[in-house]
Amino acid sequence: QVQVVESGGGLVQPGGSLRLSCAASGSIVSIYAMGWYRQAPGKQRELVADITSGGTTTYADSVKGRFTISRANAKNTVYLQMNSLKPEDTAVYYCKTTRRGTPGYDYWGQGTQVTVAS
Repeated sequence: QVQVVESGGGLVQPGGSLRLSCAASGSIVSIYAMGWYRQAPGKQRELVADITSGGTTTYADSVKGRFTISRANAKNTVYLQMNSLKPEDTAVYYCKTTRRGTPGYDYWGQGTQVTVAS
């Protein structure tokens, strides 16, 4: 049974910083990528950032230069460092783990709330 668990969300003032963590566990033979998505009220879920097993990163244009995704020494663990936060960053942030395959298979976490407000 594969589990994906996010943590680190909370309330932060505009311009502040927050660090999210994601850990995937279970019988995962091979992970292609892990990434962060977010969903704001009334909007569809969107990609924030992801990182492949080889270290290649992808960012949404709206977060480039402000957010950094990284992979920890521990296997199947990623972080999202969020700086210069804006109110429009407010959303539930979800971690996704993609298993290698043809096609691949996605595992999702339960989400963690990030609120940027003064």
